[in-house]
Amino acid sequence: MPTASGVRVRRMRPWTPWAFLAPYLLLFAVFMALPIGFGFWTSLHEWDINVPAKPFVGLSNYADLFDPSSVDGPRFWTAMKATGIFTVFSVPLLIVLPLLVALLMNGRFRGRNLYRAVYFAPYVLGVAVVGLLWRFLLDGNIGLVNHYLGLDVQWTTDLPGAWVALIGVTVWWTLGLNSVIFLAGLQDIPRELYEAAMVDGAGAWHRFRAITLPGLRPVTLFVVNATILASANMFGQSYLITVGAPADQTKTAIYLIAETGLRQFDMGTASAMSFVLAAFLMAASGLVFGAFRNRRTAGDTA
Repeated sequence: MPTASGVRVRRMRPWTPWAFLAPYLLLFAVFMALPIGFGFWTSLHEWDINVPAKPFVGLSNYADLFDPSSVDGPRFWTAMKATGIFTVFSVPLLIVLPLLVALLMNGRFRGRNLYRAVYFAPYVLGVAVVGLLWRFLLDGNIGLVNHYLGLDVQWTTDLPGAWVALIGVTVWWTLGLNSVIFLAGLQDIPRELYEAAMVDGAGAWHRFRAITLPGLRPVTLFVVNATILASANMFGQSYLITVGAPADQTKTAIYLIAETGLRQFDMGTASAMSFVLAAFLMAASGLVFGAFRNRRTAGDTA
């Protein structure tokens, strides 16, 4: 179709956007939609991978999880409680401490790149390396932590030491990632805002509240949501450091799901557990998004 300048412009065909989306849609269908659908279908059956017959049981697997007299119900909610304890205590630390580290690393001083690398370095280690390393360091009999601190704490077998160990190790391991994300957010805040605030006589705390925190709101939303999801899916630390001890009190929901499906071969119940956990995580994400949206609306109104 010719334009006023005489340049011929080809009209986009209706299927052109879908052609560009096709690779993503194909990958999404194969690796996301189909596994989710198959998982839900599995949760509606008594699915033992060693038995050819897989009878349809409807919502029976879900009902058993909410039945206190069933075998799986109490185990699942004990694991959900452990997941909740770990999430509630680890998430605030993984928000506040990385933000403080990012504020320090955002300053101008010699060797700051080295310090940034030091804080981020533990995150590049695999969970197997971290778990085995800290299981040895925290061993109640031969561990170096008790030896050098002069303590007699069973970090891997008793409460509350086991929770302190799991949360402490996780914060040490993953703090660097959130720090880097916060640091990137800090560097995107225009320096002119701070300079103008200093000219107006604003102190450091006022600049932090009026400029830094609002400027970091999108980054903070991402970090909070991602940290909640990661903490609620904690598995490796519990599996390698405490092995669920004592008495399955540190066995998280993901740990129980893996054990139910891969050791007991009860894939139907494991799938049902997964979808119940997913529903809780979706609700938590919705609350986080709602809280940040309400805060932004209140700030705009003010």
